[in-house]
Order: sequence, then C-alpha cells, then structure tokens
Amino acid sequence: MTKPITLREFYAMFPDDDACLDHLFKQRFGSVEVCPKCERPSKFHRLSAEKAYSCQHCGHHIHPMVDTPFHNTHMPLQNWFYAMYLFTATRHGVSAKELQRQFGCSYKSAWRMGHEIRKYLAIVDGNEPLDGDVEADETYVGGKRKGKRGRGAAGKTVVFAMQDRDGDLVSKVVPDVKKATLTNEIEMHVAKGSTVHTDELASYNDIASRGYAHKRVEHSSGEYAKDGSHVNTVEGFFSIIKRSIRSTHIHVSGKYLSNYLGEFEYRHNRRAEPRSMFLRLVAFSPAS
Repeated sequence: MTKPITLREFYAMFPDDDACLDHLFKQRFGSVEVCPKCERPSKFHRLSAEKAYSCQHCGHHIHPMVDTPFHNTHMPLQNWFYAMYLFTATRHGVSAKELQRQFGCSYKSAWRMGHEIRKYLAIVDGNEPLDGDVEADETYVGGKRKGKRGRGAAGKTVVFAMQDRDGDLVSKVVPDVKKATLTNEIEMHVAKGSTVHTDELASYNDIASRGYAHKRVEHSSGEYAKDGSHVNTVEGFFSIIKRSIRSTHIHVSGKYLSNYLGEFEYRHNRRAEPRSMFLRLVAFSPAS
C-alpha cells in the first residue's frame, strides 16, 4: 500500500489558483498545438482578466473549468482542489460544516461544493461489471425511530450493494427489496456465470435461474459463513457508511443519499491505493 498524499505535497503541487488552473488546462487539453477555431498552429496564453486561455492568432478562448465541478463558481480554485484532497484523505468523509469552517464561506456554498465533488467522485469511479465471487446484500439507512427495526422499518432508505471480492463494489439506492428490484440490479452489474453470495432473503430465490451460481448463508439461524460463502465484506461497507453518517454528517436525507454512496464507494474501491485516490481525481480526463 502506498502512502497517501501529505498536506505539504498538496501545497507543493498546487500553491495557488494559477497552478490549479494550469494543471486543469494541461490535464484536459494537453499541449494544444492547433487552434480548434482558426485551425492554425498556435500557442495558447493565459488571460489575466478571466480563467481562460486564448489563441495567439484569432483570440479563441478555452475555458478549462467548463464541464467540471468548478464551473460557474466564485470559490477559489485552490479551495476546490483542497476540498477534493480532504475527501480522499479522510476515512469518514467531509461535512459541509467542516468545509464552511475551512474556507470561511456560507453553509450553502460549502454544501454545494461537497455535493458537486461527490457527484464527480461517482463519475471517476465508474461502475465496471463485477464477476467471480460477488456478495450482494441490502441495508436500511436513516435515523432512529420507534417501532419496527431492520427490514420493513418506516422512514428508511434502502441501499443495495454488490461486492466483487477481487475488485470493486457497486452501491445503489433502491425503492424496495422486492425480487424484481434486486435481481434486476444484479443482472445490470454482475457478469453471467459469477457466483453470487447472499443471505436468506426470499427476494434472492431467482438468482440461480438467471445464469448465476447462488450460495447463501442463513443469518436467522446464526449462520454467518459457510463453505466460503458470506456477505461480511459488503456488510463492512454498510457499517462504514452508517458510522460516517452518525459521526460526520449527523443526518443524510434519502434524496441525496446516492451522492454520499458515490463518495464512500470511491473511497472503498481505492482504499488500497490512497496516493492515487487524489491523483486520479485531479487527472481530469476528457471522459470525466
């Protein structure tokens, strides 16, 4: 496992807004040798009046911040980069209150910054097909309430996750735990022929007929592992989400929970490579 980026390294890489904008331009457009407008060999020069670069011949502008999380923001670009650094350096996430304290901005600005970064994290992470041994399980996320707990509890949001034991995890907010809902998600994200490990929920009964090997453990009988079958890995992911919400965010509404899942999924999938967590974010490939 590589060491994470240190704060000293971060400021050496991005000492000010100009360094951040130059990095963004180079990562997204490389060395632009021909102007896309006048089609002449050209050099692009940084404009002092705006965050853009201009063709030396026709004056065509390239705006590196367009189509990024930073578009139409008044927040300094270095603040955005530092916030992304915080998201990858902390285990339990970064709250809007923390960003507000760090940057001295309004809570509204900090909240928007956090959610734009979370959406970007999900895009960078992607959802590659899972295969081999895949664990599938669901959980309920929400505050404590009187009445029934666990499956069927009122006022909760259902989160479904699938974990490739040799690869990535995919998590989704789903409307319910019905057979059609969960099986459709498995078919969307898990390659046929894989072995799917679940608990005894009846909604998983159809998995074997959909082109998968199906193994299950009976949690209701106190069985949590049997012949290499378990869902402990994905349950560990659920525990991290719930601890993070309680300790860092206090409460997350069902409306925005999918954004938070994108953040935790990215961190979970890159946990063995903490240094590349941040470097991957600031690569800003055109596909991102």
